Amino acid sequence: MKALELKAQTKNFFLGILTTMMIFLFIACSTKALFLTSSVVPAAKGYVKVKKDNNNNYVIQIQISNLAGVERLQPAKQTYVVWMVTDQGITKNIGRVNSSKNLKVSFETVSSFRPIQIFITAEDNESAQYPGEQVV
Repeated sequence: MKALELKAQTKNFFLGILTTMMIFLFIACSTKALFLTSSVVPAAKGYVKVKKDNNNNYVIQIQISNLAGVERLQPAKQTYVVWMVTDQGITKNIGRVNSSKNLKVSFETVSSFRPIQIFITAEDNESAQYPGEQVV
């Protein structure tokens, strides 16, 4: 009788591990996260989606709506810059985002570094080396 109970417990244990592994693999393949509300552009809403491609690079896709033009900010800026913090703790400028008349923006890039955090700032120069104060 105890042997049957032990067998059932072992089976449940391995099923639990298998389920956990499947969830982890699903999460590791593609992650979608919403951007936090910004005090700089409070109406802006969006998300970032990160997935690994066949070459073990990370595809980063961003969709934002209600993103006001940078010239309307206080103080006004020239462009929005997308930043990535890598798993090695390095903050990298990965590109710029152009605001549009319909207030919808999309951005896509590929990185060999695993992103831990992605955020957008308003900058005077699209080739800024360090993020500015106005985090969108």
